[in-house]
Amino acid sequence: MSTALSLSTDGMPTRETVGAWHQWMAGLFHGLQSDVYGDTQFDGHLHSARAGDVLMVWLEANRHRVTQMAARSALRSDAPCLKIVAPWQGLASVEQHGRQARARPGAWAIYDTTGRYVVQNPERSQHLIVMVPKEQLAATGLRLDELMGRLVGGSAGISRVALETMRNTYLELPSMSPQAARGAGDLITELVRLSLCDLAGQGTPATQAEAMRDRIRAYVGRHLHDASLSIDGIAHALNCSKRLLHKSFGGGEADQGGDTLAQYILRRRLEGCMRELRDPAQAARSITEIAFSWGFNSSAHFSRAFRAHTGVSPSDYRRQAGPAG
Repeated sequence: MSTALSLSTDGMPTRETVGAWHQWMAGLFHGLQSDVYGDTQFDGHLHSARAGDVLMVWLEANRHRVTQMAARSALRSDAPCLKIVAPWQGLASVEQHGRQARARPGAWAIYDTTGRYVVQNPERSQHLIVMVPKEQLAATGLRLDELMGRLVGGSAGISRVALETMRNTYLELPSMSPQAARGAGDLITELVRLSLCDLAGQGTPATQAEAMRDRIRAYVGRHLHDASLSIDGIAHALNCSKRLLHKSFGGGEADQGGDTLAQYILRRRLEGCMRELRDPAQAARSITEIAFSWGFNSSAHFSRAFRAHTGVSPSDYRRQAGPAG
């Protein structure tokens, strides 16, 4: 097994813990931006090791978010990966391609590190993060973009086998030879491929519901800037009743701690505002202008919602982002 890397905020001065976590996220995960919901101190632990070409990271930390704002340059030296987050404890919410996957213990979510994404961990969590080389799956004929930002796994099936293999491999890596570790990494890659094939080929009611949720998310994504976006309007546009709309959106996510549709719209708008408040190119725009451009029509409501979501006011959030965004 290759040399493992361990990082911990234990013993650090309190005032340095948040900055250290930001640096670790950027260094270990290819420049990711991160925030800690406005908290002023942080407790976090990382341990990474390799199983051949597969990078495995155990993470235990307070609530935090990570964001990749733009697609990665093809000129970057690090190999593009598909990333899996498999909670041992807590919740991980992954957003990519207008889809959202909320994973709790017993399931895993997958996304592409070469594209834009957001991962939210709104409570203290323990996660296993697994990074599989994208090129090993891109040549399989799977339409990977359609499978990213999805929830995988459950109580049975090949995805459960993949999950248990990932967990057991990580736990046993310290006692494996390099050859055994590489073989375990290859096995994980194959099980992930089979899980994605299964996800792509199913025509069950569960995947039909997921397709409906994709339609809802896609419509919301196209109309987030429209202040008149409403549940009634979405139901009319998708030719369904409000009851079916709510059932379709929440049916596969309620047990994963998911948002209601109204909460989802609010959160997507707030995240859009957060991106622009961090963006140096938007520095000349007022906070109110940014908020109204994302469908808010009340400064007071926006400020309350923003503080509830981030833990700080919009002006403090912009100031903390700094000149580098």
